[in-house]
Amino acid sequence: MVVGGAALVAGYEFYGLLRRRSYAPSTWSGLLLIALLLLGAYQPQWPVIRPAVAGVLMLTLGWQLFQAHSPTPMADWALTLSGGMYLGWLMGHFLLLRAVSGGLRWLALALLSTWICDSGAYFIGLWLGRHKLWPRISPKKTWEGAVGGGISGVVLTALVASLLGLGWPHGVLIGALVAIVAPFGDLAVSMLKREVGAKDSSHLIPGHGGMLDRIDSLLFTVPVVYYYAAFVAGL
Repeated sequence: MVVGGAALVAGYEFYGLLRRRSYAPSTWSGLLLIALLLLGAYQPQWPVIRPAVAGVLMLTLGWQLFQAHSPTPMADWALTLSGGMYLGWLMGHFLLLRAVSGGLRWLALALLSTWICDSGAYFIGLWLGRHKLWPRISPKKTWEGAVGGGISGVVLTALVASLLGLGWPHGVLIGALVAIVAPFGDLAVSMLKREVGAKDSSHLIPGHGGMLDRIDSLLFTVPVVYYYAAFVAGL
């Protein structure tokens, strides 16, 4: 329920950002695609999911045939689907990770590791940051912050993994993986916001932006932790 609500709110923000650049994605069908992909992750055995997703893909494209005044019908269709896949498919991994053996502990580790890396990068960047990491997209991020966030993430994730009973070796590896992929999740949303001229995805959370701003790193880290748990830890 929480994952679904967060995904739909983030999806609404995603399509709202695109409309600021004069694109016209189909918000209703994008949100429906997100919901179906989440449902598919939650109940993969349901046979209705795949034809329903196929139906949304076809209906979304068919809908563009009736948008006579749209100058970018194919771009609108592609952006509708990309938003649905981006949020529905990736957030479905929250449900997949929760479903593995000991899933609640693995999900907690994924969330805490991401927040540790993000917080470490932020505070160490404020303290020591001198060299810009990716100024074209996010001028405030620095190499010092990224390295500091990675080191703090590895060390503290190892500690958290031990406290959760998952073992510090898993914590070290997951901390390293999260440190690598989390900045890309953040930068991906920063790239979108910069293209449309927005500071935040919305004003949902005063002082912190929108839902998409809060989950951007998690969209990359949770799938990585899920596949680690599935293929390396063998769950």
